[in-house]
Amino acid sequence: MESKSVKLAPEMLVPRLGEHLLQKGIINEANLQRALAYQQESALAGEAPLLGQALIQLNLIDKETLDQAVTELIIQLRSALQSANRNLEQRVRERTAELNEALTRLSELNQMKANFISNISHELRTPLTHVKGYLELLVSESLGEVNAEQKHALTVSQRATARLEGMIEDLIMFSLASRGELSMKFSGVDVRRLVSLLVKSAEGKAAERGVTLTASLKDNLPFVRADSEKLSWALGQLIDNGIKFTESGGSVTVAVQEKGENLIQISVADSGVGIPKERIEEMFEPFHQLDGSSTRHYGGTGLGLSLVRQIIEAHGSLLDVKSAEGKGSTFQFPLLIARE
Repeated sequence: MESKSVKLAPEMLVPRLGEHLLQKGIINEANLQRALAYQQESALAGEAPLLGQALIQLNLIDKETLDQAVTELIIQLRSALQSANRNLEQRVRERTAELNEALTRLSELNQMKANFISNISHELRTPLTHVKGYLELLVSESLGEVNAEQKHALTVSQRATARLEGMIEDLIMFSLASRGELSMKFSGVDVRRLVSLLVKSAEGKAAERGVTLTASLKDNLPFVRADSEKLSWALGQLIDNGIKFTESGGSVTVAVQEKGENLIQISVADSGVGIPKERIEEMFEPFHQLDGSSTRHYGGTGLGLSLVRQIIEAHGSLLDVKSAEGKGSTFQFPLLIARE
């Protein structure tokens, strides 16, 4: 059976024509119901007239009057659409202005936060230096003899001040990075020696936690192009992190190996608690701890990995993380071999 093509008509562009004709007094309710019934009968017979066409066929309205009513409806719809567009454009402009203002305010707040962190960190340095100095005098018995119990208490205090000093340095570096003032001084760096010194420095902490810390280094490794101080800090953070999140009996391994003719790959692998894949990116958010509860097991400011990533990226490299919950983590990144 062939389907009949539908003839296009202006009436197709307007909704609720019957209601409009009633409001204008062109037809009455009885006329409308008669036309609707006629439409249904025609549909059963294979015809499908529009409401206006049905009214014309029943001689309830003439074509000129129908066209006039349809034109009025189209004008009304166009006017309503233009008004809606104007309102929408105004709302978009207002919302854009609000967002721009919010972004400006957020930028100002971030700058204030960075300045505050920088100022308070520098202010903390001075009294901490005095505390460290007097603790050293007491431990060395330069101010008089101390018994074994007192010496132990002083040693614990020294470790606490060292930890506090590390946090202050983290905050200062974060404030510099936030303000774009993390300047880099590149030179040829003996990465083998740098890693050896870092591992030796962290052996005591690893031993306290019952963690085996080792370095996998080949002889005659070429120098890398890096900022020695900042690379040392970043690697120190990764090693410290590995030790902190590895239980007694576990291991942390720092490895350095050549990758092709131009790159040296550095990795820090641990057998610790690991990180769920979906939460890896969270680790790099400033001041964020995966365990944010008041009873969290691991300490720290939550700045370490955020700054490590920024430092590695400032070297033109990328920090890659491979981890599985309960199976440990590996942090690795390549550096260019120095050709100077």
